[in-house]
Amino acid sequence: MKKLWQKLIKPSSKYPIIALVLVGIGITLAGTFVVHKGFELTSSIEFCTSCHTMEQNYEEYKQTVHFKNASGVQAICTDCHQPKDFPGKVFRKLEAAKDLYHHFITGKIDTPEKFEDHRLEMAQKVWERMSSQNSKTCKSCHSYDNMDHSKQSAKAAFEMKKAAAEDLNCIECHKGIAHELPNMAGGFQKDFQALQATANSQGANAEVLYSLGEKDLYAVADPNSKADGKLLPASQVKVLERKDNMLKVQIDGWLEKAGKGRVMTEYLGKRVFKATIRGDVKATEKLIEEKTDSATDIVWQHVSVEAWITAEDMIDDIQPIWNYAKTMYGSTCNACHAAPDPAHFTANGWISGLNAMSAYYRLSKTEERTLLKYLQNHGKDTGGAGAH
Repeated sequence: MKKLWQKLIKPSSKYPIIALVLVGIGITLAGTFVVHKGFELTSSIEFCTSCHTMEQNYEEYKQTVHFKNASGVQAICTDCHQPKDFPGKVFRKLEAAKDLYHHFITGKIDTPEKFEDHRLEMAQKVWERMSSQNSKTCKSCHSYDNMDHSKQSAKAAFEMKKAAAEDLNCIECHKGIAHELPNMAGGFQKDFQALQATANSQGANAEVLYSLGEKDLYAVADPNSKADGKLLPASQVKVLERKDNMLKVQIDGWLEKAGKGRVMTEYLGKRVFKATIRGDVKATEKLIEEKTDSATDIVWQHVSVEAWITAEDMIDDIQPIWNYAKTMYGSTCNACHAAPDPAHFTANGWISGLNAMSAYYRLSKTEERTLLKYLQNHGKDTGGAGAH
């Protein structure tokens, strides 16, 4: 000990070692203070909203229960976006520096309009980060174990019990809880444009093709003639003849014998719509077989018809269409809550299931029909998600 003490107090060329240690301690304490104050400053609402592109987000947040509520407990930006542990804080600050870089250096999000253009991209990154952390910032306040389900609504209690049993990520069901949801259509609409480009490059040369959207059916090879029906999205046809930009196709499907015989379905007894037919197109109808649905005692006829369609937007593989529809499903139905697996409902059950949610998403009629077709073809009674 004596020798160690002598080394500590023995002067170096200029200063005693103990003086250097004290200086080091002082620098460490000063650094710790600076880091602490830096975290304190950069974790305030004032700092987070100091960029004008954050003003809209702040106004959205002010309308939520996290800003003002009966208990007066407020969750600020960092409560949701910054982990409580020190390594997590440091890593999040480094990540956040990218936002400053894109605001001040690249100008990628330096206006509200540019921010809105990239809102979906940024939101998806936040959701992915929260998901990878098992929503630990949310669960630092909201604990499954401490929830009193008797004080929740019946529906909330039912959902929260299921979520607790699976230790579900909060972000799976609570996207848009503090900010407006971005326009979720950007991703899958780009996928559709890519599908159209693929279809155009293929030139509809395959013998079996699938429709990307709705297409008019004609009795003759003239797109200016009267349409006698429609081919619906994601429907299979067999090419019989080609003439200029027109295709003569065979469409197979099922019709109710007792009905008007205008709506063709993919399967017997299941309302998975394939085409509507009338007039001269219906006149080409040929009966393949007749069967009775054992569940309903309704007689169905398996038929084929022939019609002409234009060649554009026809692709030689159904799987890219299902991939596009799956992305659409994730972008719309998964935007607010954890959407059920397609195999959760039957093909007919998905009609009412999707219709019940129609007020909460913004899809065109063609997009909605494609999404429904995907869900029905991957339903409980059509083989499930792995069957197509």
